[in-house]
Amino acid sequence: MTPDPDIDSPQVGQEPARRSGSILLVLLVAGAIVTAAVAFMALGRTEAQPYILALLALLAMVGLFTLFAFAAGIVRFADRTVDDPLMRPIADHAFDGIAVTDSGGHIVYANSAYLTLTGAASMQDVRPVERVFIGNPDVSEAVFRLLKAAREGKRQQEEVRVAAADGTNGRWLRLRVRPLAQAKRYARYAVWSIADITRDRERQEDVFQELRHAIEYLDHAPCGFFSVNQPGDLVYVNATLANWLDHDLAEIGSGGLKLTDIVSGDGAALLTSIVAAPGEVRTEVFDIDLRMRNGKTMPARLYHKLAFGADGAPGPSRTLVVSRARDERVDPQRAAEVRFMRFFDHTPMAIATVDKSGAVGRANARFAKLAQSLSPGGAAAKSILAAVNERDRGQLSVAIHAAAEGQGDIPPVEVMLDGARERWGQFFVTAVEDDHDAEAAIVYMLETTERRTLESQINQSQKMESVGQLAGGIAHDFNNVLSAIMMANDFLLNAHKPTDPSFQDIMQIKQNANRAAALVRQLLAFSRRQTLQPKVLDLGDTLSDIGMLLKRLIGEKVTFPGVVHGRDLWPVKADVSQFEQVIVNLVVNARDAMPDGGKLAIRTANVAAAEVATFGHKGLPAADYVLVEISDTGTGIPPDIVDKIFEPFFSTKEVGKGTGLGLSTVYGIVKQTGGFIYVDSRTGEGTTFRIFLPRHHPQAEASPASPGVIGAAKEPPSAAKAASTDLTGQGTILLVEDEEGLRSLNARGLRSRGYSVVEASNGIEALEALDEKDGAVDLVVSDVVMPEMDGPTLLRKMRVRNPNLRIIFVSGYAEEAFDKSLPENEQFAFLAKPFALSALVAKVKETMTAT
Repeated sequence: MTPDPDIDSPQVGQEPARRSGSILLVLLVAGAIVTAAVAFMALGRTEAQPYILALLALLAMVGLFTLFAFAAGIVRFADRTVDDPLMRPIADHAFDGIAVTDSGGHIVYANSAYLTLTGAASMQDVRPVERVFIGNPDVSEAVFRLLKAAREGKRQQEEVRVAAADGTNGRWLRLRVRPLAQAKRYARYAVWSIADITRDRERQEDVFQELRHAIEYLDHAPCGFFSVNQPGDLVYVNATLANWLDHDLAEIGSGGLKLTDIVSGDGAALLTSIVAAPGEVRTEVFDIDLRMRNGKTMPARLYHKLAFGADGAPGPSRTLVVSRARDERVDPQRAAEVRFMRFFDHTPMAIATVDKSGAVGRANARFAKLAQSLSPGGAAAKSILAAVNERDRGQLSVAIHAAAEGQGDIPPVEVMLDGARERWGQFFVTAVEDDHDAEAAIVYMLETTERRTLESQINQSQKMESVGQLAGGIAHDFNNVLSAIMMANDFLLNAHKPTDPSFQDIMQIKQNANRAAALVRQLLAFSRRQTLQPKVLDLGDTLSDIGMLLKRLIGEKVTFPGVVHGRDLWPVKADVSQFEQVIVNLVVNARDAMPDGGKLAIRTANVAAAEVATFGHKGLPAADYVLVEISDTGTGIPPDIVDKIFEPFFSTKEVGKGTGLGLSTVYGIVKQTGGFIYVDSRTGEGTTFRIFLPRHHPQAEASPASPGVIGAAKEPPSAAKAASTDLTGQGTILLVEDEEGLRSLNARGLRSRGYSVVEASNGIEALEALDEKDGAVDLVVSDVVMPEMDGPTLLRKMRVRNPNLRIIFVSGYAEEAFDKSLPENEQFAFLAKPFALSALVAKVKETMTAT
């Protein structure tokens, strides 16, 4: 152990005494003790006992004193690290001023550099940091933060500027404070350091000034300069270019401007289409138009330099911009070049020069943009054949070889483009006149995707319209035949009792006639000529009403959690029974597509006009709709037949199953209601049908219809009601029907109920009969579609003779099919074919008695 020096006394540059232990002293003490023990043994136990006790007492006193001295810190065990002769000189002769303070802020150690930096002449003048800079407002706040950190045992650093007393620039000082050590005994000590960093600051200022001058030179250079990163953001634009384009420099580098904001047309694609090997540096020259903030353009030549990293990703560009606006006024030759380059880059056609193998030599901006959209990796920018689908590349290659051989008048080639979605392009290949191996042909390309899509839609629409007209015509003829069958069947039923052996056969005829009538209604639904009874509906309530029916239809294998209703659904106007048929047909198809089970989902939602574009459905105009979406997780619809599913008699089911009218009926009902239906299907993933029904606006309703006409015709009385009502009557009825058999049966039925019937086979005969009766006809029952004169024309001519004449139109088409051809507010009743005898006489009785 060595005595502890007075640590509270300041020391500066003193060499402390070496306080190392001595092995010789330890041996001498041990020898003395052994010698005393031998002497005591020689004296004998009795004589030596006092001496032994005295020696033990002496040793005990020395040990007790040592313990108290160690506890008081007067002596301590020697620390080899402290006594290391290298440690103290390092601190004493350091360049930075170093001082150690205790918890009271008193300095217990300071080196020579500290005295020099604080202006102390000797150890008697040394002061702590806060007293050195007392009264200096520029430093006081920093010193306060340092003192707080010292009290909390934390590290802190501040850089302050100390003004000189003579008014010169003064000095920059870096002040630091930290705890002396982590040990508890040193926790109350803090180490302060002061460093003069004036020279470092001056060097930084010089570098900053040089950088500022360089930026100023670059900003006001007679040419423009910008840098763009890989995402297309402008990270730097010099003042010259900003002034040319009338942009604020504050917008640059803050996400305010992108490359596409200052480059006109597709020119940005040229700059981003450069393909290079990893690590390569490329410089390309482009003649493009830059866009000013006011929308005007400025011709410019760009020297675009890009460095590519090891991963092939381009870094920020270094792009020099030379304005060519003056060339147009000064040099006619350069002006012509500028005009040509502007024409070349702004043409709507993609243009590229290629060699015999299809490698691209030069290309305009439109081609660069096309190449980027087809192959992000840049393959299409290198070879024009890479822009074409692999199956069609041979056609374009043949055309390029023909041009390379000097052949003219090469027919255009229309091929499918490569890419994730189906796109088409038409290529025009022309030969290069001069012999140049690098350029064998010039290729012009127009994308024809939209044109082909439109042609396909028109063809499909025309085909569906033609098939619809055919189906409607067939349905009309079938309605006449079925009306005659049903009318004759009614006569047979009236003539036979239920106990008659032939009664069941007659009933079988009636049932099959009704089934045929339902099939005809499906044909009319497809052709959008069926009779609808539209009402204002809440689709949520309508779908909830048939929820149990749907669960029974789909069976136990298919999971159907129920309809997910949108909030506050808008009303729609549709025929409830026909709309239910639409849902049932789609649900049954979904069930059949999931033979091993799956999930069925039905949801409804409002779709505002602004949201229509998000669906991406072509032909869907922007308006408010109520959406009904039916999704399944079934087998999906193959792409080659998805465009045929709404055609009549098209079915993927086995022979003998289904009529092929399910989806065509759905299509017709939705279209006749004014809505739209779209399908989205992926093989093996499922199918989604989306029905968009137009929102119904009550204020758009017309004024109430004329009394007792259309409204009465839309809801004929049921058969039970007709049977329980007296359907006999009196009066003269003019029956106009071009089908002789049907006309005779209808006349026979009306006469059997007490009416006088005058028959006519067409409109001309009907007018002659009306003239013979001097207009004394109580009711006219007329077909709509007839030769020589149709029903609406007949009605107008009859109104001239008798304005109050009542008329019932009979047709297999929908009422709306001919309603528009009548004068506004024209009064008439309507009866849809096919109909039974009871329906005819009920409608006649209802119209005759209407006021």
